[in-house]
Amino acid sequence: PMEIPLDNIMNRTLKRTMDLIISTISIVFIFSWLFPIVALVIKLSSKGPVFFVQERTGINNKVFRCIKFRSMNQNGEEHKKQATLGDKRITRIGKFLRSSNIDELPQFFNVFLGDMSIVGPRPHMLLHTQQYSALIDQYLVRHYVKPGITGWAQINGWRGATTELWMMQKRIEYDMEYIKNWNLFWDFMIIWQTIFNPKAYRNAG
Repeated sequence: PMEIPLDNIMNRTLKRTMDLIISTISIVFIFSWLFPIVALVIKLSSKGPVFFVQERTGINNKVFRCIKFRSMNQNGEEHKKQATLGDKRITRIGKFLRSSNIDELPQFFNVFLGDMSIVGPRPHMLLHTQQYSALIDQYLVRHYVKPGITGWAQINGWRGATTELWMMQKRIEYDMEYIKNWNLFWDFMIIWQTIFNPKAYRNAG
């Protein structure tokens, strides 16, 4: 099997410590006051729950429940069909939540619980794991590490709907580069770019 920097226990401990510190700070100082506002706006704008919870593939192919703020009308297709640009299922407030990345904030709880990391390959819905692992060599390598709220592919603009196979292949290329060359400084750089680089907000749907 491929050797990667995060096989090292010291590296894993450093990354987990950073995850715990950042997720705790985010939950206490951002989520605590933002949640009631976002929850109220979601409830007023459309019927359905505040959160959207979806089973996704995590580290070592372990399934976990990924939490987001709900940005779509309930439609019965959410576990089969990706959101695309101009998707009619997305609510007006949902459009803002997605373009600002606020819809991802509840995933700090996934990080705190240890299912996710702040930085890593984005977790995909189970159907996609099944489909793309059959089509793309090395697709499953992205599950050697914990999935992230943000990642190297995302800050380079490879996010949103993968309507053609080459788009997913491009995403995997970036994920592979990250997994093979991980270091803590790179994680901080990706977090910084996620907040301040316009590319990270592109193709949000």
